This record gives sequence, C-alpha cells and structure tokens, in this order.
Amino acid sequence: MSDLGFTRQEVRRLRALRSPVGIQRALDAMPYHLAKTAWSPRRVLQERTAHCLEGAIFAAAALRVLGFPPLLLDLEAVQDTDHVIAVYRVNGHWGAIAKSNFSGLRFRAPVYRALRELTMSYFEDYINLRGDRTLRAYSRPVDLARFDRLHAGWMTSEADLWWIPEYLVRIPHTHLLAPGMERSLSRADRRALEAGLVGYRAK
Repeated sequence: MSDLGFTRQEVRRLRALRSPVGIQRALDAMPYHLAKTAWSPRRVLQERTAHCLEGAIFAAAALRVLGFPPLLLDLEAVQDTDHVIAVYRVNGHWGAIAKSNFSGLRFRAPVYRALRELTMSYFEDYINLRGDRTLRAYSRPVDLARFDRLHAGWMTSEADLWWIPEYLVRIPHTHLLAPGMERSLSRADRRALEAGLVGYRAK
C-alpha cells in the first residue's frame, strides 16, 4: 500500500472499514461538509467531514485499499446539482457508496445488473427543494487509478482535487428519459420531500 501514499496508520483505518457497507457507515457518521472544497481522501480522514464529491472520492480510495477498483460515476441533473457516487461490483452486480445531503441518495447494495439499473434506483429520490425530479443522465465509470501518473499523490494531496469533477462533467453521459417522459413528470409530494430532507444541513 506504500505506493498509494497513505501512512500505515491511515491504511489501518481504511482497512478497518472492511467492506463497502463499512465505508458507507463511516461516511454516514461524518457531518455533511458545506464548504466549496474538493478535499483528498487524506483530508477527509483528518477532518472527519465530507460532502458529495469528497465522500465519493474518499469511498473510491477506501474501496481501492480493500481491493476494489476506485470507480466514480457522475449523475447529471437539471435545476439541481450533479451527484457523484463511488461504484463497485460484487459477483457481477453493481452497488454504490455515496455521501449526500438527501437521505435517499446514499448507499446501494450490489444487486443491480447494469449501471442504468443502478442509476434509475436514484430517480425517485433525486429531487430538488421544489420537489422536481431532476436526474437526467449518467456517465461511464471513471477509474481514478488512470490518474496516478498525471496527478501523482492525489489520494493524499493537500491541494483540492478540482480536476476530478472537471473531468467528470466533460465526459459523455447517457440520457435516461425521452423528451415526452420529461414533460410528463410530476413533482414529489410533501411527504417524499420531507423524507429526503431527514438530516439535511442548510447552507
């Protein structure tokens, strides 16, 4: 693990998470980070807080320590912010780890046969504060290991990792809905919105 740049103590802490479920529990225990930053996994370990992007990058690095590829997926929205999730496969089925200010946009068990199926599992819970259903597209999985040479030490960097979201928004995305489907969407009701806002931290 020395080539990943983590100290032995940091590797022990990450290995102690043991599984994707353990990584998600660690993220759930962290307060939602409201600042406009793009911290590395080391900074998240140090500060014990993260937002969506930082949580996904942290989860990808933790998955790597546990023997999984460090994969990110970008979920693209309209009239809303994008959501970045770390994805993994077990026995050929996809699951996800995520940090979110909305309760329904977090963990997914590895039961989805395809990435579109996994992405659509977020559709009903992906709503803005008006109750609009806003998820529209998803990217291919991006293996962060591809950046080891170009951005050496990214997992332990003191500098923000803004190049990761900049890359994610540039790559092709697959659209989920036909125009007629988008026009026919209704807003989520009050109970669904209130459920999504459990634990919400306002800016």
